[in-house]
Amino acid sequence: MRERYDILVVGAGPAGIAAATRAAESGKRVGLVDDNFAPGGQIWRGAESASSDIAASWYARLAKARITKLQGWRIFSQPAPGVLRAERNGDYIDLGYDKLILATGARERFLPFPGWTLPNVLGAGGLQALVKSGLPIAGKRVVVAGSGPLLPAVAAYLRKHGARVAAICEQASFSRLAQFATSLVTHPDKLQQAAVYRWQTRGARYHTSCRPVAAHGQGELESVTLRKGSREWTVACDYLACGFHLVPNTELAELLGCAIASGNVKVDEWQATSIPGIYCAGEPTGIGGLELSLMEGEIAGYSASGQTAKAGVLHRKRDKLQKFADRLEATFALDPALRELPQSDTIVCRCEDVRFAAMAQSSSWRAAKLQTRCGMGPCQGRVCGPAAEFLFHWRAESIRPPVFPAPLSGLTEKAQLHTV
Repeated sequence: MRERYDILVVGAGPAGIAAATRAAESGKRVGLVDDNFAPGGQIWRGAESASSDIAASWYARLAKARITKLQGWRIFSQPAPGVLRAERNGDYIDLGYDKLILATGARERFLPFPGWTLPNVLGAGGLQALVKSGLPIAGKRVVVAGSGPLLPAVAAYLRKHGARVAAICEQASFSRLAQFATSLVTHPDKLQQAAVYRWQTRGARYHTSCRPVAAHGQGELESVTLRKGSREWTVACDYLACGFHLVPNTELAELLGCAIASGNVKVDEWQATSIPGIYCAGEPTGIGGLELSLMEGEIAGYSASGQTAKAGVLHRKRDKLQKFADRLEATFALDPALRELPQSDTIVCRCEDVRFAAMAQSSSWRAAKLQTRCGMGPCQGRVCGPAAEFLFHWRAESIRPPVFPAPLSGLTEKAQLHTV
């Protein structure tokens, strides 16, 4: 074992930053590990996001705190109780801990439809990340589609950088969105933010109860067919940014034996999981947005470091934000009609080129893996798994190491460990 911490935090997004900072303030030896080479996660990726007041405030606290930052390391296994193994560019390190805080974030949910594997059909957040990393988008025609509050935010970001946003297509109904907007009277800041996004994307048609049913192109995307009720029409575009809300990253928690409820890591009021000494904060406990992630991160950091009085003070604020998250989940619940999107020859598992008809013959996720190899490619089922869960009501029955692709040598006791 090369490194050991009083408290190890996995994930350096907002929840992880808040957890690590609050834990370090107690004087504990804290390690913060993340597979990105800079803290911030997806939501604070890039200089523009980091310049916001709330991000700048937390970055300043993170810089001031005594925290060992392990950036670019990806945890893939648990070689022994209380130890996690991480890999970076062929090097390995074992990270021991007394307490563990999981802040592993979330990813976009993709649903298969004809043409969704064409180049330039990307996740909504994925396209935004590429633009933040330097992809030129000025003058490009973009359709933003799928579900969730990320869509208008992405559309506004792309428009700000010169994209021609042709349409924003939300699968949720107008009535559900109207009810959600009415409920935001208790969150005026969020209502104002939604209004700003709509103003920034003025000129782009906003469709509710609308979904992409096919992407077309020779070699790369050229157009997308949209459906609203019985009406279908085709829109020419250079990019389709399409994501159906978010999926919590619970794989590491499941590997460690933490209880899962309704697809989320189950935690108590102190953000403690079912495994003693392991806490969880942010999107893995349920999709709730930035403010809730930060609040849960603070509570987890305080709780893990024994500062329960400070953690208790935040419970009321956390519970209020949780009610908002519950409304968010209900508003953007997927329409069962989306199960009709794939055709028999539509690819569901992109890594192993497995089509819908082949998977539909199986009775479970395990049976489908055995018969078709779906979920056994480089993404480890992170794309096709949530899609299969929605399409077939399947759920992965077990999580085994490695939770991310890793060289076989990294799973042996004789792995050459790197010293940080």
